Amino acid sequence: MTQPEIQHLRPAYSDPDVQRAVWFLGALVTTQLDSAETSDCLAVLEHRGRNGYNSPLHRHLHDDETFLVLDGSVELVADGEEYTAQAGSTIFLPKHTVHGFVVASAAARFLTLHNPGGFDRFTNQVGVPTLVDATRSDLTPPPEVVAPTPEELTRIAAGYGIEILGPPPVQRTR
Repeated sequence: MTQPEIQHLRPAYSDPDVQRAVWFLGALVTTQLDSAETSDCLAVLEHRGRNGYNSPLHRHLHDDETFLVLDGSVELVADGEEYTAQAGSTIFLPKHTVHGFVVASAAARFLTLHNPGGFDRFTNQVGVPTLVDATRSDLTPPPEVVAPTPEELTRIAAGYGIEILGPPPVQRTR
């Protein structure tokens, strides 16, 4: 019986000098830890968005996703169950979980962890590059930033193992 090959990883470190930020679907998304730095084991993204920032209903075919809400309130739908995640909340979404989210507070800041990595490549392809600025308070993209059409987003997402299944969840609290 042969033993599976053991992959030896090295520590990965990231600071603002190497991090990338993009305007993605109306929010500022910073790749805190690039999947290339973790041999595609993990990607960590920070999302900062205003009320209404959302994702369409979708599922990841290859990666698990974990939300860690740092500030504000995010409403999530996962396989038909509704969650209101306040600052300090965490939700784990295994691959194939049909889910979507919407920022319910005036603004929110949260991390998404993707295992294995790769989602960062999707956001960087879809998003419009901007400067990394952790102190930025204006979370409105400049007027020249145009979001992709739903059809274009669906096509690009499919290349990353993401199936877009429907519109974003409806915000429950106002």
